[in-house]
Amino acid sequence: MSGFAAGAAQANPQSVVGALLGGRGGGANPSFVRNLHLQLGSPRRANGAPSAEHLPPAGLGAGPSLPLTTPQAAPQTTPPNYMPGMTDGNMRGRLLIYWGCGEQARSGQPVEIDFARMARGEVPAAMAALNLQPMMPPSPATSATYGEWPNERGRTTVPATGSLVGDHVVRGNYSPEIRFALAQGQDFLAPVNVTSNSPAASGSVPVTWQAVPNARAYFVMATGAREDGTIVMWTSSEVQAAQMAFDYLSQGDIDRLLQQRVLLNPQTTQCTVPAEVAGSVQAASLMVNAFGPEANFSHPARPANAPRNWAPEWAVKLRTRSTYMGMLGMDMAAMMGGNRNARSGEEPSRPERRRRRNPLERIFGQ
Repeated sequence: MSGFAAGAAQANPQSVVGALLGGRGGGANPSFVRNLHLQLGSPRRANGAPSAEHLPPAGLGAGPSLPLTTPQAAPQTTPPNYMPGMTDGNMRGRLLIYWGCGEQARSGQPVEIDFARMARGEVPAAMAALNLQPMMPPSPATSATYGEWPNERGRTTVPATGSLVGDHVVRGNYSPEIRFALAQGQDFLAPVNVTSNSPAASGSVPVTWQAVPNARAYFVMATGAREDGTIVMWTSSEVQAAQMAFDYLSQGDIDRLLQQRVLLNPQTTQCTVPAEVAGSVQAASLMVNAFGPEANFSHPARPANAPRNWAPEWAVKLRTRSTYMGMLGMDMAAMMGGNRNARSGEEPSRPERRRRRNPLERIFGQ
């Protein structure tokens, strides 16, 4: 996670600023953070209190053992997936949807969605469903016994130099011992490094990033609101679709969405947000997602033509993704140039050294 996402993960406003600067402006604030989420689900019930741990390679830098604790079930006071104003039929306002990279919005845009009508299930026919294969990781709802990390017992952070490469062991009193090894191409994805995010003369915003090694596809999204409450949303998809954001994607869905031009191919390193989007909101969030490969392990190994009822003793899935979050049209590194001459790198003359209030101070109160 990089940009705002890195600072938010550290719950530290100074870290947010440091992350937006790519690590500049404070050596203690890295430009990105590496997140690891471990989820263990088993059809077995523990003999006694559930106990499990994940033993990672030393190169991870998070300690010799990561305890997988079973969360305590909390009483549910609201229906699942309940969102005030959205699922109770009281949502008001409208959503304007744009899509496609370019200086100007394409013909036929935007598509307008009335929230009140959407709450009644009236979705515009042009918003095609993508028929995604849901990614279903282990959970308390689908497992007789479940454990996860991080948790209250173990909140060790993974350092920026941490690596998953090497031997892994998972053991506990409700699952068989699991052993697998990760190779170089199965490590954390590199962070998404946005190198340009400044408005052009046309009012559009060309967004440029460095290629992420091993990334299989990219997806860019911008969201903002007008003073009247209208939400404006744009995605880099070349086609109009109902899906506005993605979590993890199966490898088959990545292949299909690349073919459908919903996702950007891995050779892409630039996408321009149209002027109609960038100029219509006061402040819009910007998200760049890089989707990586996955790795699958099992014991015994899955045969080439496995029957439908094939069931291994254990299975492991590794999923990877890299995410940048920032503000559309705000080149944070340039804005935080502060009192240095942008062309020469020299300190300005004495009369010009009066401290200027930085735009980021209005956001973070620094």
